[in-house]
Amino acid sequence: METGLPYLWLTLCDPDPQTNGQFIYSGGLIRAVAKAGTKLTVLGLSRKPGRAYRRSEPNIDWQFVEDRQASRFVRVASSFPLTAVRTRVPEMRTALAAHLASGNWDAVVLDSINVGWALPHVVRYRRRHPKTRIAYLAQNQETIAIRMLAQAEKGWRRIVRFMDAAKTDRMERRLVRMADLVTADSPDDCQALAASMPGKPVVFVPPGYDGPRIAQRTIDSSLPRRAVVIGSFDWAAKRLSLEAFLTIAAPLFAAKGIALQIVGRTEASHVAALRRRFPSVEIVGTVPDVRPYMAKARLALVPDMLGGFKLKSLDYVFNRLPIFALEGAVPGTPLDDRRGIRLFKSHAELARGVVDTIDDIAALNEQQETAFALASGCFDWEAIGRGLVRQISKAPIADCAEASEDYFTVAPAQVRRNSGLLHERRTSALKPD
Repeated sequence: METGLPYLWLTLCDPDPQTNGQFIYSGGLIRAVAKAGTKLTVLGLSRKPGRAYRRSEPNIDWQFVEDRQASRFVRVASSFPLTAVRTRVPEMRTALAAHLASGNWDAVVLDSINVGWALPHVVRYRRRHPKTRIAYLAQNQETIAIRMLAQAEKGWRRIVRFMDAAKTDRMERRLVRMADLVTADSPDDCQALAASMPGKPVVFVPPGYDGPRIAQRTIDSSLPRRAVVIGSFDWAAKRLSLEAFLTIAAPLFAAKGIALQIVGRTEASHVAALRRRFPSVEIVGTVPDVRPYMAKARLALVPDMLGGFKLKSLDYVFNRLPIFALEGAVPGTPLDDRRGIRLFKSHAELARGVVDTIDDIAALNEQQETAFALASGCFDWEAIGRGLVRQISKAPIADCAEASEDYFTVAPAQVRRNSGLLHERRTSALKPD
């Protein structure tokens, strides 16, 4: 496919190894766009302490700068949200300036709000190169997530979180307004972002799946009466969701003789804390391969209270593990309640649904068969990459206003507004039923 000039792609960091959903999505999109024929220069942070490095593969020049974090005071005092300050290190800014000064880019891609600080620089570049398109690829409802975390805090941490939510809200709105193409990884996120800029379309770009697909699996009574939660739990919002669910589910499952495993990447201190707090739950932590744990469970859980596409839902579907989830937790799949998935309004209902169904072998097998059939023709990375290139190439170029560093300065009144805008559903999900 002929795509013209190359893309400059800004991302959080090296997506390899792909240990969480963000890395899977970013790495998958980058390689899919490269396979569509576009030449990419990818700029992000190094995941190797104390060093920068560079590597290449067909159509991709990967460049990763040393990750040197600013002090906590600098991060909090910045006019940029914490998630964007994360990548705004001197080496990243220098590398971006060099690429914008010397390159002739067909498009500049801002891969998540993590690199939102670069927007004013990219807009100024576009004034000199008016045919360059700007694409913003959203990966979460960032403002809602930070508001939820703020609601769970107390004292000065609560104030800092709500201040950060205000900064995040402002940055998200600027990105949506000024990018030529805005995408999100779930229909719900598309709708939420579009609402911040009426008349601006937001394109749904799902992740692909290139993992194993189990041709056949039969769940029977020889399997342990076990449910499993698989994923990465580095993000505070995911930990909050998980702990809220375990508070309700752990005693109920223990009373009913149902085993529960939590499998996936998280800090050792978090593993230890969960084991102390929920002794009846098997907290496995990081493992080299999650497939054996899926094979030995009757069903899988998605207790996340936030939207956004859940990559683990595809692992569950294609490994033929029935999914029980909160409503809104797995948008963007072809599954509907009681048609390939079971959805519940609260953590308490989710836990009770497991108790009621875990011994209904026929229902579990019907659910996993339906889910596999519905998803089989979806989630092809190469098709997604070609589609994204087409969307970027045809996006109308926005009329950008003056871009400057003060874009993201936050007024105190905006902080007060954010403190009262936590989504009602997310608030109620934190409360015991």
